[in-house]
Amino acid sequence: MAASELYTKCARVWIPDADEVWKSAELTKDYKGGDASLQLMLEDGKSIEHKLDPKTKNLPYLRNPDILVGENDLTALSYLHEPAVLHNLKVRFMDSKLIYTYCGIVLVAINPYETLPIYGTDIISAYSGQNMGDMDPHIFAVAEEAYKQMARDERNQSIIVSGESGAGKTVSAKYAMRYFATVSGSASEANVEEKVLASNPIMEAIGNAKTTRNDNSSRFGKYIEIGFDTRYRIIGANMRTYLLEKSRVVFQADEERNYHVFYQLCASAHLPEYKMLKLSSANDFLYTRQGRSPVIDGVDDTKELCNTRSAFTLLGINESYQMGLFQVLAAILHLGNVEIKEKDSDSSIIPPNNRHLTAFCELVGVTYQDMSQWLCHRKLKTATETYVKTLPRLQATNARDALSKHIYAKLFNWIVEHVNKALITNVKQHSFIGVLDIYGFETFEINSFEQFCINYANEKLQQQFNMHVFKLEQEEYMREQIPWTLIDFYDNQPCINLIEAKMGILDLLDEECKMPKGSDDSWAQKLYNTHLKTCNLFEKPRMSNRAFIIQHFADKVEYQCDGFLEKNKDTVNEEQINVLKASKFDLLVELFRDEEKATSPTGQAQGMGGRTRLSVKPDKGRDKSSKEHKKTVGCQFRNSLQMLMDTLNATTPHYVRCIKPNDFKQAFSFDPKRAVQQLRACGVLETIRISATGFPSRWTYQEFFSRYRVLMKQKDVLPDKKLTCKNVLEKLVQDQDKYQFGKTKIFFRAGQVAYLEKLRADKLRAACIRIQKTIRCWLARKKYLRKRNAAITIQRFTRGYQARCLAKFMRRTQAATVIQKYQRMYVEKKRYRQKQAAALAMQTILRAYMARQKYQGLVRQNKSVIIQKRIRGWLARCWYKRCLRSIVYLQCCIRRMRARRELKKLKIEARSVEHFKKLNKGMENKIMQLQRRIDEQTKDNRLVNDKLSSLETSYTAESERMRGELTRLRGVEEDNKNKASQNSSLLEELEKLRKELSTTQQEKKTIEDWAQTYRKEMEKTVSELTDQNGLLKTEKDDLNRLIQEQSQQMTEKMARTIAQETQQLETDLNEERSRYQNLLTEHLRLEEKYDDLKEEMASSRISKPGHRRTDSTHSSNESEYTYNSEYAELEEGSRAAEDVTRGIDTSLTLKLQKRLTELEQEKQSLRNELENKEDQFQRARARDDAEFKKARGAELEYESLKRQELESENKKLKHDLAEMRKSLLGDAATGAGAPGSPAYKVLLEQLNASCEELDVRKEEVLILRSQLVSQKEAMHHKDEKETMTEPSVYADDVSKLKDADELKQAYVGLKDTNRSPRFMRQSLDVSDLLSRLRSAAPDFHKLNEDGELWLVNEGLKETVRLLEHQLQTQRRTNDNEVESLRGELQTVKEENNRQQQLLAQNLQLPPEARIEASLQHEITRLTNENLELLADDPTASQEARVIILRRMVDLMEQLEKQDRTIRKLKKQLKVYSKRIGEMGAGQAEGQTSPGQMVDEPIHPVNIPRREKDFQGMLEYKKEDELKLVKNLILELKPRGVAVNLIPGLPAYILFMCLRHADYVNDDQKVRTLLTSTINSIKKILKKRGDDFETVSFWLANTCRFLHCLKQYSGDEAFMKHNTSRQNEHSLSNFDLAEYRQVISDLAIQIYQQLIKCMENILWPMIVSGMLEHETIQGVSGVKPTGLRKRTSSIADEGTYTLDSIIRQLNAFHSTMCQHGTDPELIKQVVKQQFYIIGAVTLNNLLLRKDMCSWSKGMQIRYNVSQLEEWLRDKGLMTCGAKETLEPLIQAAQLLQVKKKTDEDAEAICSMCLALTTAQIVKVLNLYTPVNEFEERVSVAFIRTIQTRLRDRCESPQLLMDTKMIYPVTFPFNPSSLALETIQIPGSLNLGFLTRV
Repeated sequence: MAASELYTKCARVWIPDADEVWKSAELTKDYKGGDASLQLMLEDGKSIEHKLDPKTKNLPYLRNPDILVGENDLTALSYLHEPAVLHNLKVRFMDSKLIYTYCGIVLVAINPYETLPIYGTDIISAYSGQNMGDMDPHIFAVAEEAYKQMARDERNQSIIVSGESGAGKTVSAKYAMRYFATVSGSASEANVEEKVLASNPIMEAIGNAKTTRNDNSSRFGKYIEIGFDTRYRIIGANMRTYLLEKSRVVFQADEERNYHVFYQLCASAHLPEYKMLKLSSANDFLYTRQGRSPVIDGVDDTKELCNTRSAFTLLGINESYQMGLFQVLAAILHLGNVEIKEKDSDSSIIPPNNRHLTAFCELVGVTYQDMSQWLCHRKLKTATETYVKTLPRLQATNARDALSKHIYAKLFNWIVEHVNKALITNVKQHSFIGVLDIYGFETFEINSFEQFCINYANEKLQQQFNMHVFKLEQEEYMREQIPWTLIDFYDNQPCINLIEAKMGILDLLDEECKMPKGSDDSWAQKLYNTHLKTCNLFEKPRMSNRAFIIQHFADKVEYQCDGFLEKNKDTVNEEQINVLKASKFDLLVELFRDEEKATSPTGQAQGMGGRTRLSVKPDKGRDKSSKEHKKTVGCQFRNSLQMLMDTLNATTPHYVRCIKPNDFKQAFSFDPKRAVQQLRACGVLETIRISATGFPSRWTYQEFFSRYRVLMKQKDVLPDKKLTCKNVLEKLVQDQDKYQFGKTKIFFRAGQVAYLEKLRADKLRAACIRIQKTIRCWLARKKYLRKRNAAITIQRFTRGYQARCLAKFMRRTQAATVIQKYQRMYVEKKRYRQKQAAALAMQTILRAYMARQKYQGLVRQNKSVIIQKRIRGWLARCWYKRCLRSIVYLQCCIRRMRARRELKKLKIEARSVEHFKKLNKGMENKIMQLQRRIDEQTKDNRLVNDKLSSLETSYTAESERMRGELTRLRGVEEDNKNKASQNSSLLEELEKLRKELSTTQQEKKTIEDWAQTYRKEMEKTVSELTDQNGLLKTEKDDLNRLIQEQSQQMTEKMARTIAQETQQLETDLNEERSRYQNLLTEHLRLEEKYDDLKEEMASSRISKPGHRRTDSTHSSNESEYTYNSEYAELEEGSRAAEDVTRGIDTSLTLKLQKRLTELEQEKQSLRNELENKEDQFQRARARDDAEFKKARGAELEYESLKRQELESENKKLKHDLAEMRKSLLGDAATGAGAPGSPAYKVLLEQLNASCEELDVRKEEVLILRSQLVSQKEAMHHKDEKETMTEPSVYADDVSKLKDADELKQAYVGLKDTNRSPRFMRQSLDVSDLLSRLRSAAPDFHKLNEDGELWLVNEGLKETVRLLEHQLQTQRRTNDNEVESLRGELQTVKEENNRQQQLLAQNLQLPPEARIEASLQHEITRLTNENLELLADDPTASQEARVIILRRMVDLMEQLEKQDRTIRKLKKQLKVYSKRIGEMGAGQAEGQTSPGQMVDEPIHPVNIPRREKDFQGMLEYKKEDELKLVKNLILELKPRGVAVNLIPGLPAYILFMCLRHADYVNDDQKVRTLLTSTINSIKKILKKRGDDFETVSFWLANTCRFLHCLKQYSGDEAFMKHNTSRQNEHSLSNFDLAEYRQVISDLAIQIYQQLIKCMENILWPMIVSGMLEHETIQGVSGVKPTGLRKRTSSIADEGTYTLDSIIRQLNAFHSTMCQHGTDPELIKQVVKQQFYIIGAVTLNNLLLRKDMCSWSKGMQIRYNVSQLEEWLRDKGLMTCGAKETLEPLIQAAQLLQVKKKTDEDAEAICSMCLALTTAQIVKVLNLYTPVNEFEERVSVAFIRTIQTRLRDRCESPQLLMDTKMIYPVTFPFNPSSLALETIQIPGSLNLGFLTRV
């Protein structure tokens, strides 16, 4: 097909544009051959006419179909040309935020100028091991490809990163090195990968600077070789550097900076360690202020210096060297500030005592005089004489700057050399990957020597790139055996020859530098004369004679000749160098030490010039003449560049081209002009052109058939897919030159795939039209038939309705006529009657009105007469009142005047004695009058007298009770004679009480008098108080109701809070469990690593035959529980292995041991923390439950019962100990002369100490019980008080005064509380109370002159308030006592534990040392108790009653634990007594020494039993233990056991052996058996850890063994599911709780090993089966792919499918079921499996643009439904596995939902709750239509989604953590199998076991 045939109407093309470079347009008219122009319409709707070139008649470039826009690989485009490449990059960068794109073998990276979350460890893991075409483009994909080819092809690799300044070269190279460091790891403990990465901040500090284009521009080139060993782990690195820009040290352009390290030092000058450098702000130094931009936004130079120093330290450069480097750098800054003044026209001078020169000399250790002399002078040598010549000011300044540049270059070289030394290793390098970070093609307004060298290097690299691309193309054609012709491509060898050939530019430059009077002008003339007429690539500018132009491969560049010679020679004053060499500063001398040894660039030492490089190759030119070091910079650079090219040619290169999208550093801003300029310069378009010249599009036959099956007819489809494709292509494409058939692929010319896509789209469109036509016809006819039937039905019903309506109308008409007749008659009759009634009513009303008017007139006349009479009387009275008021007022004024005069006289008389006498006479008269009144009212006050008599009776009873209380208190005082101070205070209180009683009697008499006088007033007061009491009762009811409502609300609130806290505690518990299990994994990994190192070191020596190495002695069970973990037969071998290991690397072994110890300690701390968390969880739940218990008294009664039980247990224990003591004393008496008698005495002493300790505990428990009882009473009284309202309720009955009883009760409770001397408090001051009662009378007397009536009632109120206050004080005192008792109980518990530990330790000591140890411990304990007694009492606690209850619950738990401990001690004491009796009998027969009896193990006496009664135990001999472990663990085949025997048989056998060791009470046997079992399981898992069947088998058996240890442990919690027979088989002598924890840790390790093994099996299947394989064939079509071929989605042989995954899941499940794995554990494994499947699938979906389509979403949902069906079949729907797939399900739904409107955005936000915002946006950005009928997601829609999800609080992580393992738990699962029924098959070779 001709290309012109594609230019039809609606075809889209690209036309040139001045602003956008290329603009899209659409043809509005078909193009016909010969047309001179094209009719186009732009995207904005504007129509234009595009004229064609009349000479070439070239048509504009065609635009690719929309489904190909945004492809990962540019070579996948149908049309390969510049506008297509530019548009594809722009769409990916701007719309999809994708910065990486493949262009054949090149990775194009566009700098986003924004930090992206695509470089984390999760991304590295996702790319690790993947094919390059399977994932989206990424720098990690290139690094993985290089790493994979290095390992596969055994060939060194190179990654060439190029681009202009600011394009991101350094960052790309850094990420590539980070990838290698992460995926490969290190071959040693030196962490070489960290050192390689640490070199980056150092090199950036000394070699990077801010430019106008980049804030962190590399001003040198570097090539880092990362070395790998035979296992492809990093062992070291080496760095070569090229062309350091030294001129930046002394000059910077505007908006630029010097090297970063200078600003870092200036920013840190204020720190103390840098004071000696005498630095200040960067604006104070010439070398750092010229660019006028000393600060970079967002960069903290002080922090960066800390990072630089950390990197120095990591690389082995110590603090002294670092400070030395900073001294040299500071000296350079000071040297730049040295001011050189002009002395005359030919000389210059430095003023004396120049501050900066002085600082320079002090820092570098040279003399001020020498330095100032040679800065302004130079020495000239001739054949006979030497002259010292002065320098003009300008030359002196240049010489100063040259010295600064030279020092900096030397310092740079020194740092690079030491970095390389730190990265070099002694391990032999097997291969390497080189990362080249080199400057890209540069062109500026003024281009000098640096740009010339940079562009020269890029010419060489471009030539190598073109040759490599050409080579790959030709190899592909030859591999596929298709005919090919030589592809024409641009060869830049002529440009390279122009630069480096003989008589080239560099040659002429070197020649001119050798001339005595050579200059830039003469060199330019030589260039013109030599190349202007002979080379087309060399030109001369029209307006300049000091510049030249070179036509590079990218563009023409004009170079200015000024400074070429000076920069090429790079001269420095030799005398200045000599002064520096004579420095006292060692580092500076070291920098210039090999100045004379500088050789060619191929050697190790550096010559003069700006180029810096280090090589690992040997120095071959060390013996050459001294002229070698005179080589120019250009010559050195040419040689080093040639060496670099040789290295690159010897490796497989990988190319990364970095593009700078704009010059303003704006995030995700794309400038087409700048981008296309860089694309042309970096060779990307050249790659496109080479690919387009040949056959750029390549399809496999299967992919072609799958994609274009729609273009074939049924008869064209043959069994042979290759032949089918050939036949179809011959029909579709007539031109045979447009395609070629290879062995496995079809090759197409450019544009042919677009043509095929057009045919496919037309065919699909025609098919869609036909389908739509048919469906629409069917729908229309169906609609017509429905309408026709509906019309007929409507007509039928309408006609019937109309007929019924007519009949009804006729009937209604006749009825209406009759109704009208009667209605009209009725209306006329009614109207007549109304008129008649109206007339009569009018007459009646009128007559009544007239009568009322006449009556009202008479009434008005009569009332007016009365009003006149009243008003006249009122006026007369008013006049009279005014007169009377005036008279009275006058009288008052006169009387007031007289009263004032009288008052004045009375005041004067009041001061005299006579006045007092008269006053007394008046009082006597008043008293006599009152007495007469009392006599008159005696009869009326009899009731009051009766009440007062009852009051006197109550007071008498109160006095009697108080006397009884005093008698009881005297008894208490006699019991507490030691409490002298308390007794004295009590005596004082008694005296006060006597006085108060007498005073009370007197007051009672006074009250009787007052009561008789004011009986009536009191009755009135009582009635008022009764009313007030009723009001208070009403208020009380209201308050109670309000309190109940609030209590209910608080209850609900607390319930919610408890639920939240419970959930939070469960979450924290899971997190702690996960951390603990991860730590176990790390511990296991370190153990394995340690074992591997021991094996490697042991294998390096010649070991003896039969030598076997045991497991590490630093395993968890051995380090934590100090158990012996080695077999007796292997101890010598293990010691020998450890000796060899120590001989090889003692430091490494110690380091590993230290690390293991730290990990074990951390593990123990985490375990303790986990236990604390669980305890807190349980304790919190118990506290919260206890808060809402209403029956608090029941808890206190339970406490008392527990303490009674504890007391009874203590009594029993004391009784047992007494009996044992008697028996021991009897035995000792009978065997007094026996050698073992000291042991008996020691044991008796220990038993006596235990008895004393138990007595002490008993007393403390009794004290605690009494305190709790008193607390219960106090709380009871408090509750009674709380239910009361105001105490005035007692005022209605004065005879029922209860204040004395309550006072007594409070006093008694307080005295009971104060019995303990530790908890003494201030006693109740009763006298103060009564005095306050008395003091109330005068206050109430002030109410009125007769206020004594209120005394009794208000006294009662005050008494009740005081009692309430006293009860509150008592409650606080009780709270403090309970807190103190709790602390004391905890102390007692700890003391008890210490006593038990001491008892265990003393039994292991020799007899001589036991007594001394016991005495020492007893002295220490007594001293601590004395110190505690002397301590002050704690302050009173203010906590509420709820805290008391919580602590009481804690106390209950602690007492229960102590109870269990006592029971265990009783069991052990019984066993000890039995053993002591047996030993006593044995000692009577044989003579043994005391030491022998203690040290040697005690063999129990055989107990006779019946032979036929099998107890479920297996006996074995000590020497058979290795055989048992070998046959049952190490050599056992899991498959045979799982198929033929009962599940968990090895676990049952091991436990039965353990039961026998427990039965015979052999602790050594128990310890060695358990340790051997654990170590053997670890060994077999290490040996066969990759076998899922083996790991599953031992996981099941380890869990069963753990369950057996729990089931038969004797704990009630585990025994409730046992039968009585099983309970008889419980362990009797040993508590193996600690070993249960060790075995639980082992089970966790096995579980994690199982998950790892399962991951290794499933991982290769997941992506292929869940994503790539088309389970539903034909739903998704294969899109065109580029050079980076992705994995085919067509299932072929060896491809994993979804059925493969399900089969593997079935295999896992059946294996675990056969091994008898617990169902709960199987559920956890399945949940982890599904999490891995979902996480890996989702991660690959997020990193693969080709997988994000509608059809792929359908495939994923179908696959997930198949997995759910599998769960349903296995009955595992409730295990939580389905929930782990929720993110994947939501991602698949996201691919299928509509993505256009705001409603769609809201639906997506509410649907995708399991996906993070980053994941949702990533899927939307990656969404790619497979067919033209789909649409892309608009940028506005994605912005809407981001806006709606902005408030989500979630992790910004993009990928799911595929390494996450859910924390595993092992729920207790008891076995119903009876141990005595288990039979041991002979196939296990366990005949040496004996059934017991």
